[in-house]
Amino acid sequence: MTLVEPTATAVGGPSLAQERRLVTSIPGPRSQELMTRKAGAVAKGVGTTIPVSVVAAGGGVIVDADGNSIIDLGSGIAVTGVGNSNPRVVEAVTAQLNAFTHTCFTVAPYDSYVAVAEKLNELTPGDHEKRSALFNSGAEAVENAVKIARHFTKKMAVVAFDHAYHGRTNLTMGLTAKNIPYKDGFGPFAPEVYRAPLSYPYRDNGLSGAEAAARAITQIEKQIGANNLAAIIIEPIQGEGGFIVPAPGFLPALVKWANENDVVFIADEVQTGFARTGAWFASEHEGIVPDLIVTAKGIAGGLPLSAVTGRADIMDSAHAGGLGGTYGGNPLACAAALAAIDSYEQDGLIERAQQIGAVLIGRLNALRTADARIGDVRGRGAMVAIELVDPATGAPDAALTGKLAAYAHANGVLVLTCGTYGNVIRFLPPLTIGDELLIEGLDVIAEGLKQA
Repeated sequence: MTLVEPTATAVGGPSLAQERRLVTSIPGPRSQELMTRKAGAVAKGVGTTIPVSVVAAGGGVIVDADGNSIIDLGSGIAVTGVGNSNPRVVEAVTAQLNAFTHTCFTVAPYDSYVAVAEKLNELTPGDHEKRSALFNSGAEAVENAVKIARHFTKKMAVVAFDHAYHGRTNLTMGLTAKNIPYKDGFGPFAPEVYRAPLSYPYRDNGLSGAEAAARAITQIEKQIGANNLAAIIIEPIQGEGGFIVPAPGFLPALVKWANENDVVFIADEVQTGFARTGAWFASEHEGIVPDLIVTAKGIAGGLPLSAVTGRADIMDSAHAGGLGGTYGGNPLACAAALAAIDSYEQDGLIERAQQIGAVLIGRLNALRTADARIGDVRGRGAMVAIELVDPATGAPDAALTGKLAAYAHANGVLVLTCGTYGNVIRFLPPLTIGDELLIEGLDVIAEGLKQA
């Protein structure tokens, strides 16, 4: 089924007017009140991107307490692919809420946890026998994937890549490449974590994917050695690192080397999974089959859920009681996940991601042609970014990026920045957004570039 122009009532939740509407300046007085309360009650380290008080969301908009309707090009960082209040999700969660909210699956199990595991085993790349385990957050799932790989291989070292983002827990901070704001002052980090160079086509001076993989493998072999390496972990498309799409051939070469050397290949698809890139999983674009795949974000329509799915022999290597947690695979989140997966399938959202990508890539490339400060346009599906640079030198321009994001927010368009150098704007609209709203959001970006 192909969904050409989704609406809020169809797959996105409450019947909200799908329009950008500015009633007050942003933030308005009621949002300012919330920000004042936040300053007095919430830890300073918990920041916000846009200082509004959200009261409703659906389709492609979020509405604040002052009545402003803001175009959502962030999806809660790629979480609300099926919309902020998808009717399928709402109905499923409501029914589960009326039945029971918790028993702890590792104490008294229930059907929906098993059903989610069955769907993940079915949908993730590869036709081999698989198992899944459910957790709460992407970082927790990453930690468990590494734990499982170490237990299976009886080796300790783990390799992550330049520009990686894998979370903010102690181990995942070690895997994450960016210091500010994620790591600074929070060490020491977990040991036996190493870093290898990524394929970054915009800044690799013509290096092919195969050549970039050979560079990374040489460094791994020299500095660590395959005999000591439990796992390689990589995002098939970098997220916080700047939406970097490795050159063709890079990922397959890493998978081949890992398979030949008894190294577990972990694909972190927390941000790229569940239709975001125009396929169920970004690994499919390169035809790779990870040993383990980590998912979260778009899995459950906004409820906290994550998973590790992978080869049965690897997943089953952990002893009983070695995996789990009090809230992992909570019944409300499992109900939401099954409904969200149904929406991806039945509402044509994979195809919709492809359509959104065509709009984004086309319009942003047109802007790039007219403005040399856009050094690169890259991404897949509804996961696209622009890298902003000094046109004379190609140096990252974080100041321009900040100005452009601030302009968009002030004018009712929510965008997110990212990148190791802070010079990338990423576009992650809900897959329920309509073309008209998407194009209007890009018009504001175009105007912001003129003003910056």
